[in-house]
Amino acid sequence: MRRLGFLLLVCGLLTGAGVRAADWQVADAGREAFARPLDGLSDAERERFFHGRSLFNQSWVVAPAKDDQVDGLGPLYNRLACISCHARNGRGLPPESTDERMQSMLVRLSVAGRGAHGGPRPHPAYGDQFNEEGIPGVRGEGRVRLGWIESKRRLADGEVVSLRRPTLAFTELGYGPIGKVLTSPRVGQQVVGMGLLDAVSAETLSALAAERKPDGVKGRVNRVWNPSSAALEAGRFGYKANMPTLRAQIAGAFLGDLGITSDLHPAQNCTAVQSACQQAPNGGTPELSARQLDDVEFYLAHLAVPARRDADSEAVLRGEALFASSGCTQCHRPSLQTGASPRFPRLAGQTIAPYTDLLIHDMGAGLADGRPDFAASGREWRTPPLWGIGLTRTISEQERYLHDGRARSLMEAILWHDGEAKVASRRFAALPAKERRALLAFLESL
Repeated sequence: MRRLGFLLLVCGLLTGAGVRAADWQVADAGREAFARPLDGLSDAERERFFHGRSLFNQSWVVAPAKDDQVDGLGPLYNRLACISCHARNGRGLPPESTDERMQSMLVRLSVAGRGAHGGPRPHPAYGDQFNEEGIPGVRGEGRVRLGWIESKRRLADGEVVSLRRPTLAFTELGYGPIGKVLTSPRVGQQVVGMGLLDAVSAETLSALAAERKPDGVKGRVNRVWNPSSAALEAGRFGYKANMPTLRAQIAGAFLGDLGITSDLHPAQNCTAVQSACQQAPNGGTPELSARQLDDVEFYLAHLAVPARRDADSEAVLRGEALFASSGCTQCHRPSLQTGASPRFPRLAGQTIAPYTDLLIHDMGAGLADGRPDFAASGREWRTPPLWGIGLTRTISEQERYLHDGRARSLMEAILWHDGEAKVASRRFAALPAKERRALLAFLESL
């Protein structure tokens, strides 16, 4: 009991249980909870925030167009708008059957070897992301059919949990056989709190990686290319921490998902064999102006994180202690400190509760995509932030977790954990049903 009481105290101090919402939080648990700005923005800042939001929500059009501020879609692309893969700023959803199209999901591609700056080597015909759509006169790259293979897992107390993993098939290929290719299906991620994570210093990440941890947990910093600085830097964003900054993440997504160029990525996303793509009209050089990129960055940087709910309930407090004692907090760190943030000063020096260390960890063979990304191996993934995870069903209308949306519940997501997370996952599976429910109640409070 003493140990439990101590854990309750520590967890309460770290997460702010029973404490008023922090400056970076918003007291909203509704369907727009991921769309609120931080408190305290000036009138000019709020105008900039909402302009950035309009660009994030905007459907881009084919060039040339009357409104040349939002033209330049494609020539190859996946969706018309950022919001298409991040509905209400939440998580994407995978297809549930092979005849359903991907709506908020994409497939990363590469071939063996390293590409520019040590990153993945793009497929010679299909690039580093499979673009199903093309503007008029440019053929899309094809279609992806995603199916599911189900299996069962019996827990220590007899409860049986159904798990599933995806299968991929490429059809209607527009540019020849795809051949031997490394693939990684990815659903869109929720986008709240990204400015705060951007403000966590590289020194903090290195210190977290250097800590000695129990249960075989390690954790590494992914070193990735920053097109702004033309140097390798600590990765923070993306499922494999393959993007160093929020700005780099935004510019990369505009190019990869919408085919919109920027100062960071001035070349169209056409491969050498895609001649119609190369000859298609563009929406300017670049198509996303520096001011527009600034405003989208400001918008995402200043999205507030929903405050916790029911943090003082008995079940949640018990689950919080179990989350810590099971070893989950070795990677899902309850507390981080932001460093300097010269461009966005209100994000500096904040104590935040994202439940991540932003490091990459070996998660075992079951979750492996076999596709390296800079220093991350095919088995390594960034620890995803958990703040806001309890509102997934409210925001997205369904629960889908992990990089490919395979997990239909938090229970399934935890049971897929292996590798460095094997010990913690096994402890969870061995808990009595009542205590498992308490731990899940804690997660739902975030």
